[in-house]
Amino acid sequence: MRKIMVCVKRVIDYNVRVRVKPDGTGVVTDGVKMSINPFDEIALEEALRIKERGEAAEVVAVSLGPDDAQQQLRTALAMGADRAILVKQDGIVDPLVAAQAFLALAQKESIDLVLLGKQAIDDDAAQTGPMLAALWDRPQATAASKLEVRGDTLVVTREVDAGLEVNEIDLPGVVSVDLRLNEPRYVKLPDIMKAKKKPLDVVDLASLGVAAEEHVRIVQWQPPAQRQKGVMVKDAAELVGALKQKGLV
Repeated sequence: MRKIMVCVKRVIDYNVRVRVKPDGTGVVTDGVKMSINPFDEIALEEALRIKERGEAAEVVAVSLGPDDAQQQLRTALAMGADRAILVKQDGIVDPLVAAQAFLALAQKESIDLVLLGKQAIDDDAAQTGPMLAALWDRPQATAASKLEVRGDTLVVTREVDAGLEVNEIDLPGVVSVDLRLNEPRYVKLPDIMKAKKKPLDVVDLASLGVAAEEHVRIVQWQPPAQRQKGVMVKDAAELVGALKQKGLV
């Protein structure tokens, strides 16, 4: 295997409490810490481990988003990616548009394996990976918890309700990863300094032959309803009575 492409998304850091704008047009991002989507960070870590075992020659980190997404790509370079590509696109990124952009890059770069998180923590859509595989007409494996490279094939283990499921796919292919696959490495200051010298190319979405179409329109953003205050009951009979009053039993 020669090249691995890892798709990373810029999202609000998972430690930050997300707040909806008063007018319901989106979430507050001003002054909010942004990070690599945790699932994508795990995908990047796995790509780096594959390369370190001598089973791949190059790891390319790619992202689709605004200029500010260069910060997350620099983090990917600091972790160990060889180079990065930002497809510039402002505003909300539609999963299908992202899949089309990643397909264009995969074909242009002659990618052997595309790794990405099974979902992003902002929209939880889990659509980009399967869409990319369908457009590319290549095999896919989802929610991977273990990967093993065997020449031109990839053995993928995933957790299912009944236990573990093991699949084998031919390369090139697309794999989305789950949280149990690995634990991403800690980025050290020397690595951050080295990352500044690594190549990071910025291209326009239109240059890839992809139109920024809106396939899904978000009508309004709403915060989740506040949880009701709990009620203390003396015994099971009082609990059943309280549940009956609420129409729950």
